[in-house]
Amino acid sequence: MKIIICFGTRPEAIKMAPLVRACQENKSLDTLVCVTAQHREMLDQVLDFFQIVPDMDLDLMQANQSLNELSARIISAMDKVLEKEQPDWVLVHGDTTTSSMVALAAFHRGIKVGHVEAGLRTYNKYSPFPEEINRQLTGRIANAHFAPTQKAYDCLIYEGIAKEDCVITGNTVVDALQWGLNITQQNPPKELEEILNKIDTTKKIILVTGHRRENFGDGFIHLCDALSKLAERQDVEIIYPVHLNPNVKEVVHERLSSQKNIHLIPPVAYPIMLGLLDACSLIISDSGGIQEEAPSLGKTVLVTRATSERMEGIEKGFAELVGTEQEAIVKKAIQYLNHPRKVEPSENPYGNGTASEQIVAYLLNQN
Repeated sequence: MKIIICFGTRPEAIKMAPLVRACQENKSLDTLVCVTAQHREMLDQVLDFFQIVPDMDLDLMQANQSLNELSARIISAMDKVLEKEQPDWVLVHGDTTTSSMVALAAFHRGIKVGHVEAGLRTYNKYSPFPEEINRQLTGRIANAHFAPTQKAYDCLIYEGIAKEDCVITGNTVVDALQWGLNITQQNPPKELEEILNKIDTTKKIILVTGHRRENFGDGFIHLCDALSKLAERQDVEIIYPVHLNPNVKEVVHERLSSQKNIHLIPPVAYPIMLGLLDACSLIISDSGGIQEEAPSLGKTVLVTRATSERMEGIEKGFAELVGTEQEAIVKKAIQYLNHPRKVEPSENPYGNGTASEQIVAYLLNQN
């Protein structure tokens, strides 16, 4: 059976890396890795860390390209790959433009699509944008749906997907986290030590990330104002790896660069992020992946979004929706800083680190 695993962004690469390894280790599968490089620099960091060498690199990233331009270029470039390689399956991940457009290109060629991290829904087409529609499009195309949780599986069944085409696997992000921590514990990254040496680690560390398009503008302004308010506390240090998108970077640096205990740093490689997640007391983020990683480390996430398609962690107390209003962020951050909530990693609703093996087993059953 010939498989192409295709992804293009840093989060996809993290979550697909353990699946790449599992497929490549199985001699019954002829596995090729194709990257669109929708995110170039951040993608390459993950590939290097997990020692993944793509068989095909479409290198489609361009400065300031629109979603329509990117979509057209993905379909065109991927069509040539599919025509040449003629795989039995194409595996895509989650909710990116790469995922939906690669799935569409495969469908046009009559090639089966496996959707990793299938079934996540908010049922609000504009939140998150464009991710919600990307994953729904991919879900209508896919032949096999690898749902990370029972809720995701239930959404797929509700939408009319046949039960035999769906399987609950857990989330491959847990596989990646366990693999990544094992690597970093054996060889601690120097960059992490350098970052932590610049701050007072006896204080409570707040780790911040943000990149969602729906938060551009007022959302990031309000977030920055909230962080500025939290920085007035003498017992906190705030570490913020700032996304490279100008809609994020310019606002954040303009409003926060003068704060002494707010440390604005460039985006960090995956192993560094694992170390920061492990070291922090509280996370403020709009990231989906971090909502899934945090439970394995016993951390709480304040989710700066109006909706979440990862309600399992919220229901179990690993995360809380706070939106982007300054007052709400500050209020909840102070609450958790003053009264930390004890969360047990064993209760992680996103799996136990065997998702990749289960996906491979399903595919081999289809042969």
